[in-house]
Amino acid sequence: MPNRPPNIFVFMSDQEQAQVVNPEHPCLTPVADKLARQGLLFRRCYTTSAHSCPARATYFTGFYPSVAKVYNNVCNAQKISGTYDPALTHFSQCLREADWNLGITGKWHCSDTEDPGERGWDEVYPTATKAAHMGVHWEQWTALAEKGFDFDTPRSPGEIVNPGYGRHLAYGVRPGGIEDTDDYKVVTRAIEAMERYAREDKPFLIHCGPTNPHDPYVVPQNYVDRYNLADVPLPPNYRDNLRDKPRLYQRQAQLWAQLSEDEVRDSVRHYWADCSLVDELRGMVYDAVDALGLRDNTVLIFTSDHGDYVGAHGLYCKGVPAFDEAMRLPLIVRWPEGIADPGREVDEFVTLADFHATFLELAGLDPLPTHGQSFAPFFRSGEVEGWPQEYYNQMGSVELWYTQRFVQTKYAKYVFNGFDFDELYDLDADPLEMVNRIDDPAYECLKNDMLKRLWKQARRTEDLIGIRYHTCALAPFGPVIGLAE
Repeated sequence: MPNRPPNIFVFMSDQEQAQVVNPEHPCLTPVADKLARQGLLFRRCYTTSAHSCPARATYFTGFYPSVAKVYNNVCNAQKISGTYDPALTHFSQCLREADWNLGITGKWHCSDTEDPGERGWDEVYPTATKAAHMGVHWEQWTALAEKGFDFDTPRSPGEIVNPGYGRHLAYGVRPGGIEDTDDYKVVTRAIEAMERYAREDKPFLIHCGPTNPHDPYVVPQNYVDRYNLADVPLPPNYRDNLRDKPRLYQRQAQLWAQLSEDEVRDSVRHYWADCSLVDELRGMVYDAVDALGLRDNTVLIFTSDHGDYVGAHGLYCKGVPAFDEAMRLPLIVRWPEGIADPGREVDEFVTLADFHATFLELAGLDPLPTHGQSFAPFFRSGEVEGWPQEYYNQMGSVELWYTQRFVQTKYAKYVFNGFDFDELYDLDADPLEMVNRIDDPAYECLKNDMLKRLWKQARRTEDLIGIRYHTCALAPFGPVIGLAE
């Protein structure tokens, strides 16, 4: 690794599946493909919570939601907490103290009491800051009721009708081109900041957070036209009837069942189109880094905060459930000076909790105690001794305040659902997570092993689920199974 710190540019999209940037995937992402050939493609990068605010709080602090103290959306009335634990040190504070330039554009979205400038950032063009508010007020529902809800008007293609809640587009077309999107401004402002920082004799880190491909998938027509609808398949697990899954999953699927199979294919096409737009934005960054002569000593990192089901299991969006499409993230890293044997793929678990330690190592700074560890050693070798062989996820809440935890290895996933029965998937035999083995006696040993792992991870991340009161102690075997030697 070079002696001097490299620059770092992080491009974090919103709700982008890991699958779409894999070279074998039919989604057109030529920039991601090129970057993977020039750097590293991490096949098992995961969010710590498939919800934007807790995921981003983990990214900035290095701690799981149980310690970061962000559990759900901080920008509406149903928030459990409005911000991260103020005692935690963000990686940006460490880099600012070391005299780095730090610029942020796009989504902050992890506090309604602090803006990024209070954590060391130059606020170049941040969005979803403490001034943001999401959710619907009763006044708005009253206005809709007074207007009257038209139950008889036929549903338009791509439209979801939710009686008493209104109508909204799941996917559609917007006028104009890429230059007319908000994300174009997010990226151009990040590039402008990079141009300024490049003239100074000190390293920089830029966090660029576009909002696409977040639902609804509404994109310019020319991106949709890149995909022939007849060639777009249904997701391979679309026909999961969910009968062996929690009832909550089934209730969510009922909403989306109003989309015909052709509409589901069309929604996939629009999502892929949105991802192609995001890839073009990535290309703007790629070209700018090279044009500024920063190619060799700049770490380019492309990732996301969580994925999207996009019709998998008949579902959309993210959060609970716990399926792979919403949990796994794209992660591609290019750094000509620091990556050995570019073009490699890494098949070990990396999470958003690992970015904090990675940035500090790249900066040559001492690590702080967090829940993560630096994945920079993979830049030099495909094998890192002692690397974790399991991944833990905390869904602390959505606005309805239901919670979920799961632990995953390369061969199995155990999901603890306090609101319903649990799930166990044999990922070797069932990578699409179609068959819940939780009550299969042939899997009893695997179930106990995964429970041990879950409780060990809960202890490591100081999770709050180890409660012994009768209404809370609902796992088939409690913490003792994981903590007793």
